Amino acid sequence: MPSNTTAPPAKKKGRRARLILLVLVLALVAGVGYGGYWGVSTVRASFPQTTGEIRLDKLSGEVEVKRDANGVPQIYADNESDLFRAQGYVQAQDRFYEMDVRRHVTAGRLSEMFGESQVETDSFLRTLGWRRVAQEEYDKVLSAETKKYLQAYAEGVNAYLKDRDPADISVEYAALGFTNDYAIEPWTPVDSVAWLKAMAWDLRGNMQDEIDRSLMTSRMSASQIKQLYPEYPYALHQPIVGQGAVDESTGKFDPKARAGEDDDLTTGETEGSVPGSGSSDDLGTQSQLGALSEVLDGIPALLGPNGNGIGSNSWVVSGQYTTSGKPLLANDPHLAPQLPSLWYQMGLHCRSVSATCRYDVSGYTFSGMPGVIIGHNDKIAWGLTNLGADVTDLYLERIGPDGYLVDGKVEPFITREETIKVAGGSDRKITVRSTGHGPLVSDRSSELEKVGQKAPVGNAAPDRGTGYGVSLQWTALQPGRSMDAIFALDRAQDFEEFRAAAKDFEVPSQNLIYADTEGNIGYQSPGKIPRRATGDGTLPAPGWDAKYRWKGYVPFEQLPYEYNPKRGYIVTANQAVIDSRTYPDLLTKDWGYGSRSQRINDLIESKTKDGGKISPDDMRTMQTDNRSEIATLLNPLLLKIDISDPSVREAQKLLEGWDYTQEPDSAAAAYFNAVWRNVLKLSFGNKLPKELRAEGDCINVRPADATGPVDEQNKLVRECGQRDADSAQPDGGDRWYEVVRPLLKQEKSEWWVTPGNRTDQATETRDQLLARAMKDARWELTAKLGKDVSSWSWGRLHQLTLKNQTLGTAGPGVVQQLLNRGPWNLGGGEAAVDATGWNAAGGYEVIWVPSMRMVVNVGDWDKSRWINLTGASGHAFNSHYTDQTDAWAKGELFDWAYGRAAVDAATKDTLKLRP
Repeated sequence: MPSNTTAPPAKKKGRRARLILLVLVLALVAGVGYGGYWGVSTVRASFPQTTGEIRLDKLSGEVEVKRDANGVPQIYADNESDLFRAQGYVQAQDRFYEMDVRRHVTAGRLSEMFGESQVETDSFLRTLGWRRVAQEEYDKVLSAETKKYLQAYAEGVNAYLKDRDPADISVEYAALGFTNDYAIEPWTPVDSVAWLKAMAWDLRGNMQDEIDRSLMTSRMSASQIKQLYPEYPYALHQPIVGQGAVDESTGKFDPKARAGEDDDLTTGETEGSVPGSGSSDDLGTQSQLGALSEVLDGIPALLGPNGNGIGSNSWVVSGQYTTSGKPLLANDPHLAPQLPSLWYQMGLHCRSVSATCRYDVSGYTFSGMPGVIIGHNDKIAWGLTNLGADVTDLYLERIGPDGYLVDGKVEPFITREETIKVAGGSDRKITVRSTGHGPLVSDRSSELEKVGQKAPVGNAAPDRGTGYGVSLQWTALQPGRSMDAIFALDRAQDFEEFRAAAKDFEVPSQNLIYADTEGNIGYQSPGKIPRRATGDGTLPAPGWDAKYRWKGYVPFEQLPYEYNPKRGYIVTANQAVIDSRTYPDLLTKDWGYGSRSQRINDLIESKTKDGGKISPDDMRTMQTDNRSEIATLLNPLLLKIDISDPSVREAQKLLEGWDYTQEPDSAAAAYFNAVWRNVLKLSFGNKLPKELRAEGDCINVRPADATGPVDEQNKLVRECGQRDADSAQPDGGDRWYEVVRPLLKQEKSEWWVTPGNRTDQATETRDQLLARAMKDARWELTAKLGKDVSSWSWGRLHQLTLKNQTLGTAGPGVVQQLLNRGPWNLGGGEAAVDATGWNAAGGYEVIWVPSMRMVVNVGDWDKSRWINLTGASGHAFNSHYTDQTDAWAKGELFDWAYGRAAVDAATKDTLKLRP
């Protein structure tokens, strides 16, 4: 499934389906190109009314909706319920189809919209039980105030839906109407809560790394795997929090404390999660865990494929270093490109802020959820990046007909029945089984019913029988208060209230940065982060041994934070939060490796040395910095390679004098990135098991269970990759920078050894492999961009296409042309600050983007600037469908009006909602 879909459409087969799509195409063409009445009415009927007045049930007073030239709404009301009621109405106007698809994802009900093709996905989502947990949160955990807001929001959405035919809500419903009798249901508060579960799923941490390490055991030794997952480079890349320690006397984190030089509070290298795991004579769980990986790839990634790319940049600079004398705060979350964008810009304003109407906030939110997620109010500003805490563990379970084994005793399963309704088909019933750790995810695949058949376990493990099951323990499967936290953030007035709100932001774990009008800056790492009695969460754990259970969570008071650090700025970009060698709790062993964060640190330091000041435009320029760190390491070596082939030498010359920037028109960036991709493929990719390599990547390899020399009994076999290209390995992110960094100093290494083929001799040294990669890259780009190297450009390789979330990803080409937009030729790259990510194992297509950008001018709010990836509207052919994308691609920002006078000056349309 493409990474940038919220959900795939049903796979329509047969003549009737083709006719249906043809009718839709003709209707759309008529509406857009030829003025046909049915087409015009279908396409335009769903466009929002943005002027005049509308009567709205349950409003207690008049609400104004003021939209600017980009269709971004600012809402003004006299009480909180009316404010969130209007927010629901307005978001439904612009984005209801997106909201509806999302809630079917979170509830495991995609089959009701798209039919048979989604049954497997629904089965897995029902097994996880996102919607059940969200319902429990709403019923038992969330505050009465939050539930009041959620109910008001739902009332606003339903007021919009009332008396509207589906085709008048969005053109996609016109297509669904041809294929099934799908009916839109009323919105509920739990629909909004469940969205946080999907967000948490995509930001869940290291589950994929956990699976990948296990899969690697089929072809690699424990020492080789360790090389491919190096330790975080603290000496090169600063963590977020520079100092601080847990005060033993108070039990709280003290940001001013310094850990002693001899303190080493961690346990160091803990024993493998599964006793005996990773030994060279264990084959691992390649077939079973490979199947699990395929199931995970099939779950709609609302934010993007889980893995190295997902992340964000945020940083805040104290007023002592800014031209304004007040803090500046920047944020740009890196997510999968979607159309419409994941983010929705808006402002929520009480006309008169008081104890009974406390909100005056503006920023980015998600359609389908009340409140603002990232932005500012009249006193504080905040941003988010993914903390990356390890909040998931897979457990191997010894299962039988009556239950699962724990410490020699059989415990009964917790079971429930689920019914999946299928559009155009019969209902499906599934049984969900859970252990004390969590749901048995292995039940959702016939292969996974035997998971662990070759699991790398020691002699103490129980008999395999027909294989171990796999269960998932995950913090998001427990009710929490993250929705409470969102509203608390929106109305926080100082750092104390900000931290109090962060305490409830349990799932997903996010880095929170802060600035206020008094000149203060700060950082807080929140989240429900487990403590493990045994093991480190890097491999599946033995569920039959109670020692591997979680033993509680890191108390919020002990999580790292900073407030007005002496250095005068704070940078978070998914790097390590704090030096794990001196911090007592294991937050994760799989941080991002800090390339982006260190580049931002270096840019700030270079700008502020010798008394320099940072302006808002400097912050914007930093956001679009596209320098390649791996190029600084690898390019000097490439220039020293003696190349005799004149065509390859011609390409090599492009790298001479290159400044390592990755502009769209750069031929050097195009060639270097192609060389990097081929270096990774030759040295690592061709040595990985098929479950990690990209689908269609076929090589001749020795069978995994072969012994002795290659002969007639152990001859090479053709083996093709199985993973979706967006999540295959080696992906080329900054983990691979740290893998390669020490190897580049070694002329000889096992990683430089590659077999020969019909056109190339085998390589045994670094320079031989680099020369071969340069040759392969030359001919790869010749095929893609032409023989003339002067015509090459990085942007022609590195393109972004924005795709409509359903028909735009799997419909006929003509439908995709009507609904999708692009391509755009982009600069930037993987692990650059301008993180237009691509997966080196899969190709050069842009699969990660800065999904929005903002620079907040704290205190002088109307001088803040922002932009979205696409536009406010989810309606194809609406003028605000992608009206921000051209400016976004150029790194530009738009004025962000906040104060009433500035909003009035920017207003193009005013809509009045009345009781």
